[in-house]
Amino acid sequence: APSSTGTVHSSKPEQSYGGCTRFELEVEFVQALANPYYLNHLASQKLLQDPAFIAYLKYLRYFQQPEYTKYLFYPGPTLNALELLQQERFRQEILSPDIVAHLAKQTLLSSIKAK
Repeated sequence: APSSTGTVHSSKPEQSYGGCTRFELEVEFVQALANPYYLNHLASQKLLQDPAFIAYLKYLRYFQQPEYTKYLFYPGPTLNALELLQQERFRQEILSPDIVAHLAKQTLLSSIKAK
């Protein structure tokens, strides 16, 4: 995973989590954030109110750098969701079924345009 300067430390072997590197898990997780229903689930579990989880979301912003964006299948919706999650108001509003439905429609339309 990148350091605060954006470089990847390689002084020791990459630790494996269930056969995956931390970076691979972070790629999978950050891509899941493009799913508004998953965001709603995280909010319903009160994770979006947890300061440690909010700090982790801030850390994941390194995916906005081109050298990491290239690993995302749908960078537009993924990075948009990651940016929205930085806002306390959005973290509260994602509990609304209307907001979830609106975002789901936007995500679907952007994925159709991307093909």
